[in-house]
Amino acid sequence: MPKILLVEDNEMNRDMLSRRLKRKGFEVVIAMDGAEGVAMASSEAPDLVLLDMSLPVMDGWEVARRLKADPATRALPIIALTAHAMATDQDKALAAGCDDFDTKPVDFARLTGKIDAWLAKAGS
Repeated sequence: MPKILLVEDNEMNRDMLSRRLKRKGFEVVIAMDGAEGVAMASSEAPDLVLLDMSLPVMDGWEVARRLKADPATRALPIIALTAHAMATDQDKALAAGCDDFDTKPVDFARLTGKIDAWLAKAGS
């Protein structure tokens, strides 16, 4: 069962996404801020990270940079989740190290398609 690290500070988004992902057969671990997300990416060894970009303590841009700078987490696929749907936001997320980008509110079918594609590419 693939493990997803969901880094999301909004309780409603976190609960909705984690429940739906669990129903799809994923194991879900949750971090509520950026610093916790960086720590859990190492300690939990997830197969993929869903990363909100607007986080307390450390924003998603910095989380992505740190995960990609660390040899232990560099290969971890990161999908940025943000309410900012401008093309420049997507470019900024990819430049920070995110592998993919999706907008909020989440289109769950589109998001799970991206998750499945990245897990298949990673061999999970």
